[in-house]
Amino acid sequence: MNNSRKRSLTGIRPSGTIHIGNYLGAIKPALECQKEYECLYFIADLHALTTNKDAGAIREQTLDIVATWVALGLDIEKHLLYRQSDVPMVTEFAWYLSCCTGVGFLEKAHAYKDAVQNNRDVNHGFLAYPVLMAADIVMYDVDIVPVGKDQKQHVEMARDMAGALNAAYKQELLKLPQPVIHEQVMTIPGLDGRKMSKSYKNEIPLFSPEEVLRKRVMSIKTDSTPIDQPKSLKDSLLGELFKLFATPDEVADLEARLNNTNMGWGHAKEELFDVINRDLQEPRQRYLELRKDEAKLCAILSEGAKRAYTIGRPVLDRIRKATGVGLIP
Repeated sequence: MNNSRKRSLTGIRPSGTIHIGNYLGAIKPALECQKEYECLYFIADLHALTTNKDAGAIREQTLDIVATWVALGLDIEKHLLYRQSDVPMVTEFAWYLSCCTGVGFLEKAHAYKDAVQNNRDVNHGFLAYPVLMAADIVMYDVDIVPVGKDQKQHVEMARDMAGALNAAYKQELLKLPQPVIHEQVMTIPGLDGRKMSKSYKNEIPLFSPEEVLRKRVMSIKTDSTPIDQPKSLKDSLLGELFKLFATPDEVADLEARLNNTNMGWGHAKEELFDVINRDLQEPRQRYLELRKDEAKLCAILSEGAKRAYTIGRPVLDRIRKATGVGLIP
């Protein structure tokens, strides 16, 4: 790895089947960072425990994520992929941040406020979620964190916590990361127009078989304009999704045909399926091959954790020394 390059970090929770919204909103922008940054990608299995108590599901979904990222182009020779729990010192790091973070500050987190307003049970891990997330980031001297608009607050909170610790010990101990938001993929719409989410059951699974992908695409909601009437991709859910996979020329061509020919939404959905499938066909095959070799996937995680440790340990030692904790030579 080239230590002269700035560092980027992205994490994803093992929380079910990976869908197109995850791919376009988080994975694809994060993988593009490989061109300019030293990249750390981690699987946030400890975060998953706040809501998921199914050990088998977490293990399986963790391996799904490894296979997915590598299939989509993660270069494991030049960059890191590791499991959060394989670098357990991150929980110690979170404690130092916790001791400089007020409870009222944590209660401002959007996810926490939403849970309280909807009378959902909230455990301590859920409340303290932003602290562990901050530790995930600042323990590695990260420069940027690519996120969707709805995740920006987490990076801002990490900056605030790192700044509070720096102020408490009157030293610039921790680097303040910058959120990087890719405007063109802010929020990916699902089949019903709401944000694509497993909780809404409106997702398109990323590596589903072609026949399943087609069925999901054909279920997209459209208006009831007759086939012989002009239509437009503008301000339509189908148009939003088509633009994410098609070239500008393909978008313009489909728009012209919808406006000027007897073309129904069903035909347009078929073309949406074609462009999505074109983009995912090769990585889907790579994913299926990788997923069969669990020993290889575990080895990737193990090697990533070793390399992550070498980056994070000096930062942890800085904090230990500043706080008077532990024996630092």
